[in-house]
Amino acid sequence: MSSLEPELPTDYATTLASLKTLVASARLRAQRVVNAGMIELYWRIGRMILDRQQSEPWGSKVLGRLADDLRREFPEMKGFSRRNLYYMRALAEAWDGPDGFVQTVSAQISWSHNVALLDQLRDQDLREWYARRAVRHGWSLSVLEHQIASRLHEREGSAPNNLEARLPGEGTALAREVAKDPLVLDFLGLTPEADEAAIEEAMTLRMAQTLMEFGTGMAFAGRQVHLEVGGDDFYIDLLLYHIPTDRYVVVELKAGKFKPEHLGQLNFYVSVVNDKIRLSRQRPAVGILVCGSKNQHTVRYALDGAAQPLAVASYTYEALPEAEQQALPSPEAIVTALDLDDE
Repeated sequence: MSSLEPELPTDYATTLASLKTLVASARLRAQRVVNAGMIELYWRIGRMILDRQQSEPWGSKVLGRLADDLRREFPEMKGFSRRNLYYMRALAEAWDGPDGFVQTVSAQISWSHNVALLDQLRDQDLREWYARRAVRHGWSLSVLEHQIASRLHEREGSAPNNLEARLPGEGTALAREVAKDPLVLDFLGLTPEADEAAIEEAMTLRMAQTLMEFGTGMAFAGRQVHLEVGGDDFYIDLLLYHIPTDRYVVVELKAGKFKPEHLGQLNFYVSVVNDKIRLSRQRPAVGILVCGSKNQHTVRYALDGAAQPLAVASYTYEALPEAEQQALPSPEAIVTALDLDDE
């Protein structure tokens, strides 16, 4: 028999790539089905415990016995600790069901995501808000915890801007995507005295976290991007690209307090990007001025006079006040709650 490889059809590589995509997609769907089934099971266990507690003294000792008996009966299954039974009870108390439960966002995220929502948030509307975004954007557990700790629900779309005025019909939705205030830059490891160069350098070194903080769907297009205008040279601090809306986002960094002339510079940069970098198929660029502090009234007057769509965001290095940070469970506590080792 010949040891030579058989001659492959010309479309073999394309077919193989298509099959890999097909298999990967099927595996992902299967994993989601398994996860949804497990979360539904946990909800039903929690619902049964709630029902029993209405008429019988199902306290800590009883739940401890129940956890032991379930682990003994199903040794191959993880998660039947007493602590997890309490989380199952909390899950059932928080989410409606049973028939509609599998349609909720809670059934579409992992158990560790659910535990984080139950631990870190008391308001059910906020739990659903973060759960929906975790599903939509595919947040990992660490990203979800960061977004909760940094109060994304309060910051999203809150940066002063003129996006709707300059981009009628799409500016309001775009503001929710890109106009956070303040930006939480705790991951940069800088002191409040850091200047623009230090902030820019730290952002570049930690680009993945920087892009996440600016908004979902952001991509890095360049740092100190050169613009040549009539023989004069200018440099954009950061040039990002918002993939969902197919547009450039020009970022200008100012370590101090906002001044109206800052917006004049940014307005100029956005105009040049639109003229010299943007392709005809791409949507108009927007600008974000990131500053150490700002007077809202001054910002509003400056935005009214800007021709380009701009937003002004301050930044902070503190995700939460120290007292509130201490009130949150540590990552180790959440891992313990998941009972992954099932000791």
